[in-house]
Amino acid sequence: MDLAVAATAPALPADRPRYLMGVGRVRDILSAVSLGMDLFDCVLPTRNGRTGEVFTPSGTLRVRHARFARDPSPIDPDCSCPACSGGFSRAYLRHLFVSREMLGPILCSIHNIRFYQDFMAEMRDAIRRGRFEEFRVRRGVRYPPDRRPEAQTSSEGPPVR
Repeated sequence: MDLAVAATAPALPADRPRYLMGVGRVRDILSAVSLGMDLFDCVLPTRNGRTGEVFTPSGTLRVRHARFARDPSPIDPDCSCPACSGGFSRAYLRHLFVSREMLGPILCSIHNIRFYQDFMAEMRDAIRRGRFEEFRVRRGVRYPPDRRPEAQTSSEGPPVR
């Protein structure tokens, strides 16, 4: 993706929004912005929320894991979404998934949407203040490269899919 964006972004009009479809991972968004892209869309926040994967400023959590069975904390104590500020603990969210209750996927999806809204607002602020590179490094290190089996790495560059 980085190679394709680096090759094509300069050909796009600089006075218009530059749209990159289907990009949603934090590291990918940060990389694409550094290469000149402005606008993104992706199903990732809701698709992953439906499976219990939630995003936080310190990385991702999978609330379905057994380690959260007795965890009384919210997904992210600093988040104002209904899942975090509404008193829903990680343990309760896990229970909802184990019980196949739709409220679990709904709350996790809502949380992920709020996470991305906040992330994008912080990134826009960093760009306005001329501190994007610092923001990119600080936020990017919390999200490891894609570990899906189909994401093979090449010695010449970013993952090849």
